[in-house]
Amino acid sequence: MILPALAILVGLALLVWSADRFVDGASATATHYAVPPLLVGMVIVGFGTSAPELVVSTNAALQGNPGLALGNGWGSNIANIALILGLTALINPITVHSLILRKELPILTAVTLVAAYLAWDLQLLRVDGLVLLGLFALLMTWSIVAGLRSGPDALAFETEESLKADAMPLGRALFWLVAGLLVLIVSSRMLVWGAVAVAQALGVSDLVIGLTVVAVGTSLPELASCVAAARKGEHDLALGNVLGSNLFNTLAVVGIAASISPLQVPAEAVNRDLLVMGALTVALFLLGWGWRGRPGRINRIEGTLLLLAYVGYTAVLLRSLGATA
Repeated sequence: MILPALAILVGLALLVWSADRFVDGASATATHYAVPPLLVGMVIVGFGTSAPELVVSTNAALQGNPGLALGNGWGSNIANIALILGLTALINPITVHSLILRKELPILTAVTLVAAYLAWDLQLLRVDGLVLLGLFALLMTWSIVAGLRSGPDALAFETEESLKADAMPLGRALFWLVAGLLVLIVSSRMLVWGAVAVAQALGVSDLVIGLTVVAVGTSLPELASCVAAARKGEHDLALGNVLGSNLFNTLAVVGIAASISPLQVPAEAVNRDLLVMGALTVALFLLGWGWRGRPGRINRIEGTLLLLAYVGYTAVLLRSLGATA
């Protein structure tokens, strides 16, 4: 039990460190090749911070632990909205200025509904995984086209300022891109092994471990990015990280896992976790969209409510864990 727990701690630490290096390297490399800042913010930063979820869920599916892969994907989405945006709003209330992000909010809501529809029969087959991956490919295409055609946007400005502050030579950028990816893969295997061993020792499902320890751990890069952006007043960049990450988790992370190994979805995952994820996504849409000409905003009171929702959800999970053990 001690060795698996140590593997989880070390794996998570290396995962967070390598994800940060990977995103920094990828963003700096893209800048050297004249990729538009808006595209970097939407695709590389937003989706890149979900690299831990991707490699962990892929390894879990390859090793025959699909429940861990599903819990990681859905649990990370819940943590991103309730925990990370809640904490970020407490530090600095989030105001949405970017028109691109306002377009992504309904897209995320629609994607979540599609995922719920596919999982409602308590299984995600390979064809369902391919559908999710197909939607992800369409979304990536839309993001690239929108990034290339878009005019001035708040997200582009904030991303450009962030890239200037973290500029590095091309050689160093390529080094961190490759090194970050390699350490990501190794640390994810360590984390999956430790999480499965702990789940077996406690007699709980891979799903619960994925929804709790693994989901929060793999969401730490998003937390670091959002808190740093909030301190700088880069509201759109903070929200863009979460939107990009949740889109990536819902479509690519779960889609790849289901394509590798069809997922049997427990009834409690639909009745509890999927409903919580859906409710939080709708709440984020309502808060971020803005009404009557006012920009979307998540103030400190709403951030506190999001945090309380996450505490309540985690308490329910821990209660079920204790009952199972």
